[in-house]
Amino acid sequence: MNQSLTFSRAKQLTEKQKQEVVELWNAEYPARINYASLEEFDQYLNELGDLHHIILADEHNTIRGWLAYFMRDDERWFAILLDSSIQGKGWGSKFLQLAKDQNRELNGWVIDHNREPKKDGSFYQSPIEFYRKIGFEIRADIPLEKKGITGIKIVWKSGASRDRLG
Repeated sequence: MNQSLTFSRAKQLTEKQKQEVVELWNAEYPARINYASLEEFDQYLNELGDLHHIILADEHNTIRGWLAYFMRDDERWFAILLDSSIQGKGWGSKFLQLAKDQNRELNGWVIDHNREPKKDGSFYQSPIEFYRKIGFEIRADIPLEKKGITGIKIVWKSGASRDRLG
């Protein structure tokens, strides 16, 4: 199944793609940051500058992952979603490499704990160790908050040395 997934780039999402991204977002992220409607998601996208999308789709052209990189507050930020059924299989690393190839810096917001319930009642698992492993600097000194959920900033810069282990 995983071999039949393919990446594509888009400057804009179609209505079908937006709907699939919202469904994936609402399934994979904590319930408190879910989107109630497509219009609410559109509003989020419209607030982002220089927006680029990378889509991971299966053989039926169903979105299984989405990454967007964009400008906000004079910094290059990204958001990423990956269907839980394909997590831990290298797709997230491949996704981020595609974004790294197009940018000198990427900033993200990561939930740093496993206490947030998802829509299905399971708990969101923080990807912080994944980001550390692939060369992001974990900025615990820069806390962030969205809809009552706390997280921290992560930063990747081209040419920056990887976090030392131990």
